[in-house]
Amino acid sequence: MEQLGDFLKSRRARITPEEAGLVNYGGRRRVPGLRREELAQLAGVSIAYLTRLEQGHSQNASDAVLDALSSALRLDEGERDHLFNLAKAGRRRKRRRKCEQASPMVRRLIDAMADIPVVVLGGRTDVLAWNTLGHAFFAGHLDPESPYRPDERPHMARLIFLDPHTRDLYADGWEGKARECVRSLRYAAGRDGDDPALASLIGELSVHSAEFTRLWAAHEVRDCGGVERVYRHPLVGEVTLAQEVAALDTVAVERLALYHAEPGSPSAAALSLLRQLAEGGGRAREGAGPHSRQRTV
Repeated sequence: MEQLGDFLKSRRARITPEEAGLVNYGGRRRVPGLRREELAQLAGVSIAYLTRLEQGHSQNASDAVLDALSSALRLDEGERDHLFNLAKAGRRRKRRRKCEQASPMVRRLIDAMADIPVVVLGGRTDVLAWNTLGHAFFAGHLDPESPYRPDERPHMARLIFLDPHTRDLYADGWEGKARECVRSLRYAAGRDGDDPALASLIGELSVHSAEFTRLWAAHEVRDCGGVERVYRHPLVGEVTLAQEVAALDTVAVERLALYHAEPGSPSAAALSLLRQLAEGGGRAREGAGPHSRQRTV
């Protein structure tokens, strides 16, 4: 419920009265965006009720109230889902958690897509599986079998914020990737806020990365989606790949992240070369490179 209040306040702060269609009579304002009473007016709720909601004292917000707040705050689809998840967190029954893992069928599927990097991600951005090219492109300095040992499983969030190799890989786009990662973790925290492993991951990143702490405080939220990004790979140089993310089914939170280059482009040729290196005896692990002695993250 504290997260709910912080999220509502952060969304209020980004909308001016003019953007919300309210008359601004001037004068000094103590908040950068909408005042609480202005949001209450727009959503058609009482100031007292909105105050209780923002202070975490009300756990029974109706769908109608949440819809009205979403509309007043101009939330996108991901933000609206996040608002509902936070508001209903106290009503959800806690469930027993099973160790996430990629099924043999999923592993066969991604191995069949040998021409593009593919990574299977769990709900906490943990890597559940990758094909040969996915490993070689994103984490050639790590043990390719690490996703299949839960105690050693890499997490994309840890790699992005704590691993120098991964920071170098994203070239000039690291800030955008870091923001995307934090948005995804926010979405996961709203959906599964009582997950102790997720809370531990967020705490660890907050302690060890000032950049993560700064981005986390912005309360931006969005599930992973499609994007095109430039990478700088240590073996094959600059590569431009489009990312597509798909859910594996309608129940599980596991997602399939696929990366592809424009056919016939230099980036496609680079992927082909990297695949040859990876399949030619493991030379894509950068055994002689500057990051060859890094520990598994």
